[in-house]
Amino acid sequence: MSIGIIGAGALGSNVARLLAKSGVSATIANRRGPESLAGLVGELGPSIKAGTVEEAASADIVLVALRWVDLEKALHGLPAWNDRVVIDGTNAVEFLDPDSPDAKDPNNPLAAYGIKAIDLGGKHSSEVFRRFVPGARVVKAFNHLDVQVLPESAVSGGQRVLFYSGDDADAKTAVRKLLEQTGHFPVDLGVLDVGGPLASLPFGALASINFIKI
Repeated sequence: MSIGIIGAGALGSNVARLLAKSGVSATIANRRGPESLAGLVGELGPSIKAGTVEEAASADIVLVALRWVDLEKALHGLPAWNDRVVIDGTNAVEFLDPDSPDAKDPNNPLAAYGIKAIDLGGKHSSEVFRRFVPGARVVKAFNHLDVQVLPESAVSGGQRVLFYSGDDADAKTAVRKLLEQTGHFPVDLGVLDVGGPLASLPFGALASINFIKI
């Protein structure tokens, strides 16, 4: 299956590093165009190529690795998803300017981390995310850990655990196989309405929990 990555920030680039390390080919894209990714793809080698957002979005499995505030604009107007698998790697948080009033808000328990939770009106993030990719089969994954650890699947003689959840069995099987291919130990958290909130930053019960399968 072909793989596309939309977003080349911390999450997208580290998943690309993971795939390259595992010998998995992928196309990575950002809003600035393929030329801006020359340094990254040069670092990663021939298995990872830079493309347009439209090219990355046309893959069989597409990881959306964007900041929440950029989702609607970045995903608007892309070709129909046509039942393809979309991995929701997002979390509903806003990254704060350290000099902004929000960064010093005593009522924000996350201010010390440079983020604040985005109010989704009682909905969980994947419930909202689905609206941006109509017709796609959404699987939540790659979102619950510090992105810097993702390229290192082997830890202390075991495998790093990655959670995933979704409503379509075949889509989840495809994502599970990808996680296994990268050396991680996948754990199925069930349907999106259950697994999504459990593993989502910042308040999910399993968010930031770094399990190792021995």
